[in-house]
Amino acid sequence: MTFVTHSAEETILLGKKIGSKLQPGAIIAMEGTLAAGKTTITKGIAEALGIDETITSPTFTLISEYEGTYPLYHMDVYRLDSSEDFINLGVEDLMYGDGISIIEWSERVRDELPASTITLRLEIRQDGGRNIHLENWPYGEIES
Repeated sequence: MTFVTHSAEETILLGKKIGSKLQPGAIIAMEGTLAAGKTTITKGIAEALGIDETITSPTFTLISEYEGTYPLYHMDVYRLDSSEDFINLGVEDLMYGDGISIIEWSERVRDELPASTITLRLEIRQDGGRNIHLENWPYGEIES
């Protein structure tokens, strides 16, 4: 499925629609360049999970945990050197638990993610909007 958003608000709204369908154990691999909207769409997913905290990029903390309807584990693996570093963070306990895992810069650790991982690829459009591609989505249609 491909969606187009034209503002941060529209990207957050799409995130809310995605988040409202997620089930415990879902893993979302986020791909996209700097400023593509990975953290912005995560804000919408968090909102759908009833999380009131401010969502920020976990670039320097690597993993941020939030409590909502389900726990949300927001990971940023940009600063890691290898898949081994990713595993050494203890992410398997998070990814295979009862929460939702979102992994920014997931292409760096793709070989460590299960086949059931949902891919969310964000691209900046020439008009400043975003093309958002949702792949391996098991939860049915999402209204535009």
